[in-house]
Amino acid sequence: MNQPVLMLKSPLLQVPHGFTTREGGVSPAPFDSLNLGISTADRPDCVLENRRRVLAAFGNPPVVGLSQVHGNQVHVVETAGEREGDGVLTSTPGLLLRVTVADCYPILLHDPLRGVVGALHAGWRGVVLGILPRALELMQARYGSSPDDIRVAVGPGISGPNFQVGPEVLEQFERQDLAFAWPDPEHSGRYRLDLERAIRTQAQRAGICPQHYWALGRCTYADPLFFSHRRDRGQTGRMWALIMLPSQ
Repeated sequence: MNQPVLMLKSPLLQVPHGFTTREGGVSPAPFDSLNLGISTADRPDCVLENRRRVLAAFGNPPVVGLSQVHGNQVHVVETAGEREGDGVLTSTPGLLLRVTVADCYPILLHDPLRGVVGALHAGWRGVVLGILPRALELMQARYGSSPDDIRVAVGPGISGPNFQVGPEVLEQFERQDLAFAWPDPEHSGRYRLDLERAIRTQAQRAGICPQHYWALGRCTYADPLFFSHRRDRGQTGRMWALIMLPSQ
C-alpha cells in the first residue's frame, strides 16, 4: 500500500501550503522515501514520481522553482518557471511557489490583506545577507504590504545544538548582532549557532508581530522524519516548502 505524502503545516497560514517530510514517496535508501531533489544520486524516475505526488496534493498547478545559490535575490513573479536566486514572491492566484531544503531553513510568507505569498531558502549565508528582511522590504515596496499584516512561517532546519560553525562564520553574525552561539563542547575553536533565532530576530527587527511569527521547531539533523545534508554527509534527499494563493 502506498504511504500518503506527509506534509506539515503552520496554523498561521490560511492558504494552501506545506513543508514536506521523508514520508510518502517511492525512493530507495538512502533517499527513502519522498526525495524531491533531482540533482541527487537517486533514481530520476523515483524523484519524478515523488514530485508528481506532492504536486497532485496541490491540484497540479503551475510551479515557480528556484535554482538556489545561497544568496539574497528575491524575485517578484507572475508566471511559472525557474529563476536563479533564493526567494520568490507573487500575488498571482494559483501559482505554486517552491523552495528546496535539507538543513537550511524554508520560510513561507503570507500577507492576507494584500493577497501576497512568498517562499525563501535561508541557509546561514542567506541569513547573513538578509534574505528575509529583503523579501519583507520588497513586499512593502511592490505590494504595499505592512509588517503588521505579514505572517512568517519557518519550517524544519538544523538546530543550534547541531549546527557547528567556525569563527569565520560566527564573525559575520557578530557584525550584525545575530551571533546566538556558544562554544562547541566537543571541538575547541568551533561554535554552535542558533540560525532560527537569528531569523526570528530579523523578523522582529523588520516589524513582524510576535504573534505573526511561527517556527516548526524541529531539527532536520536530529529528527529522522527529515532529510539532513550534514547528518547524512551529502547522501540524502531533499524536501520542499510550498505555498500558493488559492485560484479564484
